[in-house]
Amino acid sequence: MPRLPRTIAHVRITYLSWQQGHIEGDVVANELEWQFQWRFRQGKLVVEPSLGRALIQEPLNRFLEESDYRLEPGSDYSFVIRAEI
Repeated sequence: MPRLPRTIAHVRITYLSWQQGHIEGDVVANELEWQFQWRFRQGKLVVEPSLGRALIQEPLNRFLEESDYRLEPGSDYSFVIRAEI
């Protein structure tokens, strides 16, 4: 059976406000880097720049939804993407 591709994405939370319902940070996977803003009360995730955004947006959204109450500003996290980026 062929092995599924996987990439480890590294996330750093740079800003968090529970009152505003807003988390910001950076995510790096292989050679690509993005900045994100997640307005969790509105269910809106913005990822920039657009290069490779389609590969990272859905896995990042799942990670943020699963980890939201454990996230802290200045902290680093990682998760696995079942794709090669």
